[in-house]
Amino acid sequence: MRRTVIAAAVAALCVGAGGAFAQTLKGPVDDSPLNDKWAPSKWGANDRAGSANHTKNSANIRRALSMVKQYKAMTVGKYYHREAPAFGPRLWHMTIPGTPTGGPFGKNALVYHDELVHTQIGQIQTQFDGPGHIGVNTSKGPFFYNGVISWDAYDRGAGGQVMGMGPLGVEHVGELGYVCRLVVLDAVAWRKSQGKLASSAEMLPIPKSTDSPGIVTADDVKGMVKAMGIGEIGAGDCVALHTGQGNSWSNAKYKSMNAEQRAAARALFAQGEPGFGISACEYMASRDIALTMGDTSANDAQPFGEAGDGFAVPCHTQLQTRLGIWNLENVDTDSLVKAGIKEAAFIWAPLRIIGGTGSPGNPVVLY
Repeated sequence: MRRTVIAAAVAALCVGAGGAFAQTLKGPVDDSPLNDKWAPSKWGANDRAGSANHTKNSANIRRALSMVKQYKAMTVGKYYHREAPAFGPRLWHMTIPGTPTGGPFGKNALVYHDELVHTQIGQIQTQFDGPGHIGVNTSKGPFFYNGVISWDAYDRGAGGQVMGMGPLGVEHVGELGYVCRLVVLDAVAWRKSQGKLASSAEMLPIPKSTDSPGIVTADDVKGMVKAMGIGEIGAGDCVALHTGQGNSWSNAKYKSMNAEQRAAARALFAQGEPGFGISACEYMASRDIALTMGDTSANDAQPFGEAGDGFAVPCHTQLQTRLGIWNLENVDTDSLVKAGIKEAAFIWAPLRIIGGTGSPGNPVVLY
């Protein structure tokens, strides 16, 4: 998730009697999760994997693999690089310690290199939002998927330091992964067909009002699927949205971009992004999809969505926190569109980072 986040800062953290932690989270409070029964999830009160459970259904895997017609493959992860666009203070900093790191050893004079990476490993570049990433601040504390209050769930180390997300860790999703039918929604081509986007444009506009063509609605999703002449979005499907904003640092040109061009891409991402409106997300949830993905760093339209500018990326809370339908961000949808892919088999598994909020990765598409 990125950009417009309603601030919530930990105002007090103290150790009381018996080592218990008392915390007060200042800022907006929304008790919808408590009052509207966001838990237990459809997967059961003790579930930790959410929509990855669709992978247990062999019919979903059969359906996914039936999409393979040309017996070709591509990867759709974006490059991890220190100059790639990122939300706020997130960074990717990699060095190679030593030149080389070790050696030479043995009669064959072996040498080797390692890398040292300092980063928000779950939430940078191509990134998967796991159960511990998105929650809602309620009067009972931060509410996450399946009714877990994060304060009660943290894996703590010495001095109470939070070492991981406990039952909200991304490893629970990584144990199952995804094999799903992929539906590719080319919103750029769709808007051009409607006459709402110039024929020369590469991306949807960043939405500055609730009626912006940069907001993809439920009717848009239905219209794109119908226009492609493919089967409706269904249970266990993964849905990719191409807004074109990812073209600003597409895999096809990123390595050849200079520092100034990369800075311009970062500046563009800082302004906001086209993406799904809340009606689209609610529609896809009603179809019981497994995963949303796209070429931006949230996949929610922002700073304006259909609900207005007072909501912080509402698809995140409605899909992830409420339903356990996870989200994959900064995916290379440009390659999918250029290859003419409308549906395909999608294979992805987040890393088994115990207690992690998410995962980097490089998904595979078979078509």
